[in-house]
Amino acid sequence: MNYRKKVAAIYLLGFFVDLINMFITSVAYPDIGHALHASVAQLAWISTAYILGLTIVIPASAWLAAYYGSKTVFMASLLTFLCASIGAGLAPSIEALIAWRCVQGLGGGLLIPLGQSMTYQLYQPAERPGLSSVIMLVGLLAPALSPALGGVIVDSLSWRWIFYLNVPFAALALLLAACWLRPDPPRAAVPRLDVGGLLAGSTAVLLLLLGLTMLGTPGELLTGAGVLALGAACAVFYVRGALRKSTPLLNLRLAAEPLLRIAMLMYLLVPGVFMGVSLLAMLYLQGVLGMPASTAGALMLPWALASFAAISLTGKSYRRVGPQPLFIAGALLQAAGMLMLLRVDAADQLFWLAGAYAVMGFGGGLCSSTAQSTAFLRTPDAQLSQASAVWNINRQLGFCLGVALLSVLLNGLLAAHGIASLDDPALHARAAQVFHWCFVLAASACVLPLALCLRIDNRAVLDLLHHHGVAKK
Repeated sequence: MNYRKKVAAIYLLGFFVDLINMFITSVAYPDIGHALHASVAQLAWISTAYILGLTIVIPASAWLAAYYGSKTVFMASLLTFLCASIGAGLAPSIEALIAWRCVQGLGGGLLIPLGQSMTYQLYQPAERPGLSSVIMLVGLLAPALSPALGGVIVDSLSWRWIFYLNVPFAALALLLAACWLRPDPPRAAVPRLDVGGLLAGSTAVLLLLLGLTMLGTPGELLTGAGVLALGAACAVFYVRGALRKSTPLLNLRLAAEPLLRIAMLMYLLVPGVFMGVSLLAMLYLQGVLGMPASTAGALMLPWALASFAAISLTGKSYRRVGPQPLFIAGALLQAAGMLMLLRVDAADQLFWLAGAYAVMGFGGGLCSSTAQSTAFLRTPDAQLSQASAVWNINRQLGFCLGVALLSVLLNGLLAAHGIASLDDPALHARAAQVFHWCFVLAASACVLPLALCLRIDNRAVLDLLHHHGVAKK
């Protein structure tokens, strides 16, 4: 195996580990809630804390690689992730689990940008589409297989083994990285780290998510509103500072480009919302309808197959029809799939559930692949690395906000209906109505991007593709 294939293999293994860890945990939420006496808001933080760690560390990835070397940082990230996985499995309380998940995110957050950078540097532009196809396949296999595997683990062993599962994969990646990766050549100059921007941005994200969580907690409405306002102030401070600096942590000026901005908003409002619906659906199917964890996790298989079909369709039709009709169809289909969940009132409606997940997967796949293909069409080559960082941060925030907002909505509606826990079977009928309202509101959020789609100059995008031969992303 030549060197670049070794680097690609290490990157894909790290990518697979990171995605498995992101998608496998949701199927274990009901068992974690029972074992650690955790509320819905606390369960949401199991995912939110991980994505928060990712979001904090990704902007610093380029500086860390330049200062310490890509191999060193990549291996340190894997070691951090491995130790945090063991810590999460041993966590004695929900608070300890959330803390370890954040540390996991800090380790896992560097695996994708560093691995991607190391790998793509070794492949010529004409060879990258083939590499991207393999990455796309891994990106679909992980969310398809991990919930089903996680469900079997939860039913057969314990929710703690969900986190122990990461250990052998991370250890293998760490061993291969130590043996195969070459040290970086010395650099003449290392860019200065925007410490103020890193602190302000991280604080803003933390306070916003904490404020949202507190808003959905009974008795903490005013405190949550105050924390949310403080987070918004930090976000404004960060954005104003980033726009004034010549070399900010993230070049937010790039988001002024209309296609990149619309693609980012589409990702926030469609795939991001699905992450929240996925959490709610697992709680509903297992906590209210009594579905086994393995069966609930297997529902991601039709989702992944439909997503693959949608991505393939986008690749074949994007240059012919442009982004506008694909965005519109994707948003409407994902909303329709979420509304199909309203007819689910028993655990044996597997055919209907599989159809709902397939429709959501096809719609979400259309939107995410079209957004990826559209985002950098007008971005100059010299700014691609910064634009990629902005794009990845937006993607992570979309997942994070989708989970946080829908958790707040669920908590608020449960409290309004006098439901303190999903463990009481006498309250399941009332709880089912609450979940249905959440699915309706989530579907409505997916329709909001249609106004953005109408602002796309589809003809201009097609002319750009045809006249300048822009490669499909």
